[in-house]
Amino acid sequence: MSAADAGGSQVKSAVRTVELLEYFAGRPGMHSLAAVQEAVGYPKSSLYMLLRTLVDLGWVETDTTGTRYGIGVRALLVGTSYIDGDEVVAAARPALDRLADDTTETVHLARLDGTSVVYLATRQSQHYLRPFARVGRRLPAHSTSLGKALLATYTDDQVRALLPPALEALTEHTVTDREQLIEELHAVREQGYAVDREENTLGLRCFGLAIPYRTPARDAVSCSVPVARLTPDHEQMIKDMLFDARDRLALATRRL
Repeated sequence: MSAADAGGSQVKSAVRTVELLEYFAGRPGMHSLAAVQEAVGYPKSSLYMLLRTLVDLGWVETDTTGTRYGIGVRALLVGTSYIDGDEVVAAARPALDRLADDTTETVHLARLDGTSVVYLATRQSQHYLRPFARVGRRLPAHSTSLGKALLATYTDDQVRALLPPALEALTEHTVTDREQLIEELHAVREQGYAVDREENTLGLRCFGLAIPYRTPARDAVSCSVPVARLTPDHEQMIKDMLFDARDRLALATRRL
């Protein structure tokens, strides 16, 4: 084998390793070798050897039978280090704390990653009825107020190139027509905020604004409210506080 071939083999192995970790990250729980092989398409023998290597290193875990696989604890350590070392997350903490205190609702900071948003920070609602959320969660950008606020900072053509051919429906309210979504982004640009109308979680409405420390924007802030307690006055208060938080976040991140 030549040096070039060896180098190519090493790169291929690295790509497969990352793809495997992303597969497990996007599918919680334990999975059989056959299920993993069907999803990733690698030869079964090489997939097994790669999985055993990742198990030995702690990146992948197995169940008591040793035949089912899931994400390992080392992935958590890396994810935590990313959050802990991110300058935007650090700069945003005071503004997120204040927004959560002022609204008493759930607040999120998220980042656009391809066609998805990844949650970087969350402040939970002070009310008993709390929407489910966690740091590290990934959701389709088109189904969230955070994602739509960020997509609106791109041109229509850029959005068309970025979006997948088919938009996934997370609920019966999710906008799945690409051109309809682009029309909605026009309104987002005019009003300055985006709305998720039970498009990601039934019973939950979310309002999101992009943080303008770069163009197109990379990060956004949102506030989520159960529709059961969302009155017109409460909605306006949420929007006003979000704009105030956006301005404070823009100031905090202006040098990043």
